[in-house]
Amino acid sequence: MSKSRSAAQFFEDYARDFDAIYGHRRGRIGRALDGILRRSMRLRFERTLTGCRPIDGMTVLDVGCGPGHYGVALARAGAARVVMLDPANEMLNLSRDRARAAGVAERCEFVHGGFDEFSPGEGFDYCVLMGLMDYMPDPRAIVRHAIEITRRTAFFSFPKRSGPLAVIRRYRYRKRTALYMYGREQLRELFESESQGHFTLERLARDYFVTVDASRARSRAGS
Repeated sequence: MSKSRSAAQFFEDYARDFDAIYGHRRGRIGRALDGILRRSMRLRFERTLTGCRPIDGMTVLDVGCGPGHYGVALARAGAARVVMLDPANEMLNLSRDRARAAGVAERCEFVHGGFDEFSPGEGFDYCVLMGLMDYMPDPRAIVRHAIEITRRTAFFSFPKRSGPLAVIRRYRYRKRTALYMYGREQLRELFESESQGHFTLERLARDYFVTVDASRARSRAGS
């Protein structure tokens, strides 16, 4: 089984348990885990929604959309069209349910497949790639493709390769699917090259959060 197929199958099976991470656990241990694990998820969610402004009338591509939290929130905020892409059908089912419950299903499109095979024939104002790079063996190709199809801003998250949470996560995932982690200088070199320097890189708890000004990156690359 290929690495990309392994990740897709993992999330096909893990979809509903993964969705539950966004909810609050009960009990002392559960609340402690929330404070550790959910902080990074909350921060990158807030940063992305803030970065997708203005959103009224805009289009969004949510890559590796999972249970649809980002795409649905952006549709509710005023996006004209949100395309949610995921290789796991069960994740797309959760996204459809969430969009219907939020009353935004008519502005959402659900596409089954991987980003490396996605050829939309159009651009999107915003491209969101949260929690995706953890499972991608070729980050450069993904970053380049995202910049190519983004008109305004692309958002990425990358898991830190150092620290106790990284060690724990590697142990938990060792028999589940391939996992890729990153250092700051590694990411700086990647984005200096692929975005022509038009990016910001910040640490958010256990993650790195990268914002790319895609319009400037493309114009600089073509000059």
